[in-house]
Amino acid sequence: MSSISIIGTGNMARTIGARAVAGGNTVEIMGRDQSKAADLAKALGSEVTTREWGTAPAGDIVIVALLYDGVVPAIAQYGDTLAGKVIVDISNPFNSTFDGLAHREQTSIAQEVAKTVPASASVVKAFNTVFRHVLEKGRPDVFIAGDNAQAKARVEAFIETLGLRPLDVGGLTMAHWLEGAGVVTVGLANHGVGNLDFALSITELHV
Repeated sequence: MSSISIIGTGNMARTIGARAVAGGNTVEIMGRDQSKAADLAKALGSEVTTREWGTAPAGDIVIVALLYDGVVPAIAQYGDTLAGKVIVDISNPFNSTFDGLAHREQTSIAQEVAKTVPASASVVKAFNTVFRHVLEKGRPDVFIAGDNAQAKARVEAFIETLGLRPLDVGGLTMAHWLEGAGVVTVGLANHGVGNLDFALSITELHV
């Protein structure tokens, strides 16, 4: 089991937190609004704790559950308190029409986070291709990307405690394409599938 700190108090923070608790992980919530953090912690269970925003997270894995434009500023604010941590970015930087990415360069929020964290921290992209309610009620595949094999192994082990299958897509540069896959899911929801009740997955052919 893992020790998890979740930065954020929104729907994804709640959903990942609930599955993490159910999987036997230690969870703490960190929010700018301490009352919201306390309310979420209480809703998740008596063993869930809170910690003041910007202080050193207790968890070995720090999940940043914020809107994309708040991720890098928050990481910069936490600064050296993230030394030695595995940072998991789950954000999707959609443009205003949800048919492209907000950044024009071939980068990703996760890659920008990696430029900001202490050298001893590692960054992993995960969870961004799964709609929240599918993550809550289903068993979707979770694609991950990162440069540090040990950090990815720790995130994979955490994802498995959620009853989900982690699938490694490669190094952190692949986070750009995972963010693109997030755009694809929105396109499918609006067109080919027509609803939000699905997730991208891998089907293996056994012959």
